[in-house]
Amino acid sequence: MKSISIIEALLHLGCGTSSHEKLPAGFRRSDWRGIRFNIDNIDTDVRPDIIGTMIDMSAVETGSMDALYSSHNVEHLYDLEVPVAFAEFLRALKPGGFAVITCPDLQSIGQLSAEGKLEDAAYTAPAGPITPLDILYGYRPSIARGNHFMAHRTGYTSETLGQRLHRAGFAKVTVTKGECFDLWARADKAA
Repeated sequence: MKSISIIEALLHLGCGTSSHEKLPAGFRRSDWRGIRFNIDNIDTDVRPDIIGTMIDMSAVETGSMDALYSSHNVEHLYDLEVPVAFAEFLRALKPGGFAVITCPDLQSIGQLSAEGKLEDAAYTAPAGPITPLDILYGYRPSIARGNHFMAHRTGYTSETLGQRLHRAGFAKVTVTKGECFDLWARADKAA
């Protein structure tokens, strides 16, 4: 009997200029079909398949995605937009699908701020040193270059991120702390 390869649809929110190699290892398999979704295509290196916002993903068919990956996007929303965006994430997923969301961990950044390290490098990213101030309000060099989409308008602790995903209707949510002052959430839609 001939084996059948299953192609799974992955919606990569806020894809930016990132390549397939920058996705988490579990999404780099050849059986994932990536659909790139971004708020803009101002930067010529950003070539999204879909241009839209997390609060209006109407260009994504309901129940069409097996998985959704959002890396450092949900902190750019206004707090009142978060329930709308998480409802859109849930709507886009197939039954049994899941979302992987990563964002800054305000609890760990709060500790650095309390220690008076607001402008000290917390870590170094490919773009350069990242300070608690950048993590709280957005990467200042990028904002200074005119990319106002990079401003942060809300934030999360592991508890608040988990609560918000549950309230949006995700059946199972797991949130863990990452290595670079970030949170990683997996939110599963009921089958």
